[in-house]
Amino acid sequence: MAEVLEFRVPAASAQTLLLWGLEAVPGLEHSLFSAFSQFGPLYSVRVHRNAAVAGPGCYAVLKFYSCRDARRAQRVCNGQRLFQKSPLKVCVCTKQRAIQMPVLALNSNKCQELANHYLGFNGWSSRIITLQNVSGFDNENEEMGKTSQKQSLKYVCVMEVTIPNHGVCSRGVGLAEADMENGEDPLEFVTATRRVQKLAVGKALSSAFQKILLVVLDNGKVAVEYNCTQEEPTDSLTEEDLKGLIQVN
Repeated sequence: MAEVLEFRVPAASAQTLLLWGLEAVPGLEHSLFSAFSQFGPLYSVRVHRNAAVAGPGCYAVLKFYSCRDARRAQRVCNGQRLFQKSPLKVCVCTKQRAIQMPVLALNSNKCQELANHYLGFNGWSSRIITLQNVSGFDNENEEMGKTSQKQSLKYVCVMEVTIPNHGVCSRGVGLAEADMENGEDPLEFVTATRRVQKLAVGKALSSAFQKILLVVLDNGKVAVEYNCTQEEPTDSLTEEDLKGLIQVN
């Protein structure tokens, strides 16, 4: 049976493992990551000290992107010693949240890690279509009669992610903003510009990946689909149209 993975923060209980019976030793988080990442890419590994009433030791919460990887890791590792003297206890979380939390997009670094794992380092590429300073287009404060001592720096980026072997191409838009204490300081301006540009590029890359679905088959092969439900009006515009739209707006 195929499993569909999105470039979003894992939120399902079936993607989460709870481990207890851990010995409090240096490098425990690294040991857990090394042992369990063999079953598939991990989103996070969190180690916590046991409560005082539970006795010495630690417990951990591991989040996989794939429910299938989480189940396989639980079956293989439950009751095993792995990297310590006493056996681990591993279970798949079954607790359901009373309040439905919004599903968050993966940041650009996590998107790249997931894409590299399933598509290979050469299986996808990205390019910046446009990266523009749009600081001067927002005059809301002045129009409302408000003044600010800080100067705002704002950049917008449009990026394209291509997966050639699957014929998939996706665009994303990212907007980043930062305030400068002293806009006349050249060093502060250059530092802020680089920071805001990097943030806008990261947001645009993450946005592009949100429209991509990874379909992982039982035999380990991966198919890629474009999620048209996430499509935006700007996706159908040409590069020149996009640049012109940004300049006007």
